[in-house]
Amino acid sequence: MAKLNPYYTNKELKEIGFKALGRQVLISRTCRIYTPDQISIGDHVLIDDFTILNGEINIGTHVHISSNCEFYAGESSITIEDFVGISSRNAFYATSDDFSGASLNNPTVPRQYRFEKNLPVVLHKHVLTGTCCSFMPGVDVGEGCSFGSMTLINKSTEPWGIYIGIPARRIKEREKGLLEFEKKLTGGK
Repeated sequence: MAKLNPYYTNKELKEIGFKALGRQVLISRTCRIYTPDQISIGDHVLIDDFTILNGEINIGTHVHISSNCEFYAGESSITIEDFVGISSRNAFYATSDDFSGASLNNPTVPRQYRFEKNLPVVLHKHVLTGTCCSFMPGVDVGEGCSFGSMTLINKSTEPWGIYIGIPARRIKEREKGLLEFEKKLTGGK
C-alpha cells in the first residue's frame, strides 16, 4: 500500500491558488486554508498540522509555523517576516469582536450590529514564540523578540526583547548572535 504524503505536493500547492507561493514550501494536508487568493508565502516555509489560515496573510522566508496555530486576519492583515519561528497553539487575531456589550457579537449577526476591531498584526524578522501565545489586533512585534509560553501580546513590543506573562512584559534583552548566521545563510544580503 502506498504511503500518503502528509504535505501537499508542489503541483497541489500551485493548484490551491495562493496570491504568491515561494520555493521549498511544505504545508500539511490538514492545514485549513480559507482564503488562498489573499495569502502570500515566501521561500523555505513549513506549516504543520491543523493550522488555520484565514484572510490576508503574508509569510516571509525561512518561517516555521508549528501545529494547531490560528491566523484570523478579518478585514485587516497578518504579516510574518523572515526567520520567524512560531510554536504550537499560537493564535493571531487581526480582528476581534467588541466585548464591552456596546454591540452584538459573532459572525452570525449582521455587520451593522457588531463593532469589530480590525487592525494589522506584524511580526518582524527573527521573532520566536513559545507555545500558546496570543497576539491581539494592532500589535507590531519588534525585530528579534521572543515570547515565553502562554504570553498575551496585546501591545506592540520593542525590538530584541524577551517577553513573558499576561499581559506581556519585557524581562531582558535577547542576544543578536543569530544575525551572523543569517548573513552566512543568505550570503550577506
